[in-house]
Amino acid sequence: MVKRFNGHLAVDGLDLTVRAGEIYALAGPDGAGKTTTLRLLCGALEPQAGEVRLAGLDLAHQTEQARAQIGYLPQRFSLYGELTVEENLRFLAEVRGLPADQWRVRSQEILAFVQLDEFADRRAEALSGGMRQKLGLAAALVHRPPILLLDEPTGGVDPVTRQQFWQLLIRLLGQGVAVLMSTPYMDEAARCTLVGFLNRGRLIAEGPPAAIRAQLAGRVADLRGSPRRVVETALKHDPHVRGVQVLGDRLHLRLAAPLTQAALDRLAEAVRSSGAQVEWVRRVEPSLEDAFVELLEQQA
Repeated sequence: MVKRFNGHLAVDGLDLTVRAGEIYALAGPDGAGKTTTLRLLCGALEPQAGEVRLAGLDLAHQTEQARAQIGYLPQRFSLYGELTVEENLRFLAEVRGLPADQWRVRSQEILAFVQLDEFADRRAEALSGGMRQKLGLAAALVHRPPILLLDEPTGGVDPVTRQQFWQLLIRLLGQGVAVLMSTPYMDEAARCTLVGFLNRGRLIAEGPPAAIRAQLAGRVADLRGSPRRVVETALKHDPHVRGVQVLGDRLHLRLAAPLTQAALDRLAEAVRSSGAQVEWVRRVEPSLEDAFVELLEQQA
């Protein structure tokens, strides 16, 4: 897909596939094109080039049939605050063409699924942020779509709600739903089947989280020493160090080459020669965030 706004490429030749029972995380910095991509997929925007196929249906030529295959949860809460939880679901079910004997049963099922059945009579505007996200998910699922599009679904919610939301997603995968979500959280992306890193509208890396992390295997280390400012300055000036991040009481390092024991010893000696002390230095497993930062620097 290609999408331009006033000549600016917001989505630049993006090509991706999500299969039934998979969850694909589209990750990237602000302005990377994540939300634009999801809006293209749900039909809110039209691409200047490329095509969108949803469950085998061409969105451009079979628009209504294709849209019926998706549930879409936008970043911002978009339901009706003056309506109750159940009234919102009823409205959306009827818009989707579900008859009364079906939407009543489905509403009860889906509210139990997202753990909102006790709040069916509460107005949406009186729900907490996490409960609103659950209602949004219920609304997206009310017609049993095989495809679910989620735009940063856990943004601004507490850790407990995030965990509950993920438990719901895992249950949906077991039902064969294909899920595409955008997320700024690398710990969420690490839970997904596939991760696609988006930058300036282009997909710069794609694959299972473990495969992406493996590209930095042996090139990440943690070091603790004092005084920390002196240690940090010494490491930032070391030609073998590509990045330094403060993590609690230690420094997290990305290196230019895989670390041998000799390289670790040389790193510690470089810090000591600056007048600082090294308590310990050791190799650690790279994270998705390490890989993402590395990829962004390569693109700079």
